[in-house]
Amino acid sequence: MDSFYSKEEVMALGFKHCGENVLISRKASIYAPSDISIGENVRIDDFCILSGNITLGNYIHIGAYSALFGGTKGISMMDFSGLSSRCVIYAETDDYSGGFLTNPTVPDEFRRVSGGPVILQKHVIIGSGTCILPDVVLAEGAAVGSMSLVNKSLDEWGIYAGIPCKRRKERRKDLIKLEQKCEECAGEKNV
Repeated sequence: MDSFYSKEEVMALGFKHCGENVLISRKASIYAPSDISIGENVRIDDFCILSGNITLGNYIHIGAYSALFGGTKGISMMDFSGLSSRCVIYAETDDYSGGFLTNPTVPDEFRRVSGGPVILQKHVIIGSGTCILPDVVLAEGAAVGSMSLVNKSLDEWGIYAGIPCKRRKERRKDLIKLEQKCEECAGEKNV
């Protein structure tokens, strides 16, 4: 048995949208697939969790043991973005102040859940073990080092790291030319 679902099995999962060349590990957990849209050339590795409102663009990789909790606010990963292993993204969170009960087993009237959409724009890359909190935009080309905490929006083409993460230096843009060549090659194959 192949470790990834077949194309037919992926289509049978019931995604809102699913493009071509999508590889999803049989060991991944997908909750409410009807709320999840997947582009083309996407790979989701072992032991990942996808739950809630999630949109994945094209040429996306989600490394093993990563989790995306989109809730109702949503998570968007745009083209050529990716997560290394053990990354977690939250679009919603409980109130930790002690003024409310927490966790999904408690009726909503006793909880306060807040959050906002999380958007990873084109060419965003996230290092292993990173946690991204709700209501942030990681602008085009942002790179986040391993074991970082992203609790606010990040500017484009910077390299960030730390808890909380801070901009450490500029990121090169050579990959934009490589993106164009990659898409040209894909276009030639489809002709």
